[in-house]
Amino acid sequence: MSRARKPAQLVLEDGTRFEGIAFGAAVPASGEVVFSTGMVGYPQSLTDPSYYGQILVFTYPLIGNYGIPAASLDRFGIPRSFESERIQVRGVVVAELCEEPSHYDAKRTLSGWLKESGVPGIQGIDTRALTQLLREHGVMKGKILMDGCVDPGFETEEFKHPVSAVSPKEPIIYKGEPGAPTIAMIDCGVKANILRVFLSRGITLLRLPWDHDLRGLEYDGIFLSNGPGDPKACTKTIATIRRALCDDRPIFGICLGNQILALAAGADTYKLPYGHRSQNQPALEIGTDHCYMTSQNHGYAVRSNTLPPGWEAWFSNGNDGTNEGIRSIDGKFRAVQFHPEGCPGPRDTEFLMDQFIRAVQDRKGRQAAATLLASTTPSVHFGGGRS
Repeated sequence: MSRARKPAQLVLEDGTRFEGIAFGAAVPASGEVVFSTGMVGYPQSLTDPSYYGQILVFTYPLIGNYGIPAASLDRFGIPRSFESERIQVRGVVVAELCEEPSHYDAKRTLSGWLKESGVPGIQGIDTRALTQLLREHGVMKGKILMDGCVDPGFETEEFKHPVSAVSPKEPIIYKGEPGAPTIAMIDCGVKANILRVFLSRGITLLRLPWDHDLRGLEYDGIFLSNGPGDPKACTKTIATIRRALCDDRPIFGICLGNQILALAAGADTYKLPYGHRSQNQPALEIGTDHCYMTSQNHGYAVRSNTLPPGWEAWFSNGNDGTNEGIRSIDGKFRAVQFHPEGCPGPRDTEFLMDQFIRAVQDRKGRQAAATLLASTTPSVHFGGGRS
């Protein structure tokens, strides 16, 4: 049975128009137009909170091949096949849509999933030409339009502080194994697999809103999550981490967390022309001969030459030399720009999260030993003699 093909347009803020065919929800959308060069992982990418408010262009020529799995939760109550509970992008752009997927786990098509979620898509676009335009002129705002739909314009109020839209409103506690350390996770839009990595290792997680104050809380280490938007908009998070840098509890960050840690330390960040969004970005560990293939999704970066004394660049990007990680000289505070947890993409650097966990465990062990020693050391009293 033939399906009705409804014309649609992708319009960029510089006036460029791309004609195509609508799929998904028959609604208009606006957002920053960005591209990903990954070959797989579209269900995870579309549900990644770091993409919140954006129109995502897939450069791989055929998308939807293996369909969409059913929504289900793992033993921790975390989405099994997605990186959050919903689609986070505002729109999807592909060259060709596969409407007859083939996969044992497929329960619906990409188009059907987008339609259920109220998200529009447009296919038949020359994504190569579009990507070249964004690469040469930088990412820009855009909108997906269809006949009979109201033009949403380019400015959307709800996207001015995207972190507040994807961060939890109240703290969430995940109980770990007895005696396990507690990590305070500042959730700016954390991906599900980051949660899974920590919980699968028995850690107790205190998952906090992006602007939550850490003062008065009991925890052994701090984790700064990924998230969308300009890191400089997270002023409350930056202030919280600046105070935490006066403590000795380990800190580790991923993606936006790398930028927030840098700003808290006194460094600067800037917007990249078109960002890094794919699963094959080379990250070089500075001072070694190690190169790791990494999963990335970010549009901002740290200016390595603005790091203050006591800090150093840890990783750099093998393609353009931009910063891919920072650390304090004493090693207590670290962050990376890439995603060690993958999903989608390689997990070759997941050991960095294990290093952080060991640092937190070691500190907890030292604190416990010091407390025990203080409680078992006999008090010595010196009294005066009789006259």
